[in-house]
Amino acid sequence: MFKPLNKPMTQWAGQRVWLVGASSGIGLACAQALARAGTQVVVSARQVEALAGLPGIHPVPMDVTDAASVKAATARVLGEVLQHPTRGGPLDLVVYCAGHYRAQRATAFDLADMLRHQEVNYAGALRVLDAVLPVLLAQGQGHISLVSSVAGWRGLPNGLAYGPTKAALTHLAETLYMDMQDRGIGVSVINPGFVATPLTAQNNFQMPALISPEQAATAMIRGWAQGAFDIHFPKRFTLWLKLLRVLPYRVYFALVRRFTGL
Repeated sequence: MFKPLNKPMTQWAGQRVWLVGASSGIGLACAQALARAGTQVVVSARQVEALAGLPGIHPVPMDVTDAASVKAATARVLGEVLQHPTRGGPLDLVVYCAGHYRAQRATAFDLADMLRHQEVNYAGALRVLDAVLPVLLAQGQGHISLVSSVAGWRGLPNGLAYGPTKAALTHLAETLYMDMQDRGIGVSVINPGFVATPLTAQNNFQMPALISPEQAATAMIRGWAQGAFDIHFPKRFTLWLKLLRVLPYRVYFALVRRFTGL
């Protein structure tokens, strides 16, 4: 049996979690599941009004594309989480869920949307890391989880804007892990397959092994409990994609063209 790459997170009651970009989809489902488990959950997104009445969830507005907004929200979260007179304590888990997706191909190149993907999916994560890493390092504990995608594993049709940002996020998580493993801070990367969210609702093709946000949240929590670094799901789909990662380009390109028709 291999030793877990991270310290398993199994006891959620009283833990303090900050989910960034979790006003809908996977992030919101995860926030609700953790809140039901007794976790103190803070959720940040540009629009958090709809979250105000949800039990166990504390909304803090933040725009990940705005550095000033990230710094202000971080100060507020840390003040309310770490310095609360009765519930205060270390920040146990930060999850970056913010994401932007629009299908794009090189035959209809859209620079503005390419850069929008970069700002939300990757640069936003850097802004949040800039704000929270000093806190986690000072604590000497905690966990960072970046929500990437299997779309970042290899190039795919319609993924011209989205895929490269997710590939960068996965690479970032891998390097973060190597830098943080000896500092008491866990790092994991979440690689979902197709999940029924407002983002995937744009797709005009049949999505294999489609799961619900609630199923995705369950898989994430299971992965953290196992101390995993690479948390990917559903396995019946992602294991096949992992195999595709090792194929030579001549075979890979031919297979993708055959099965997508693009």
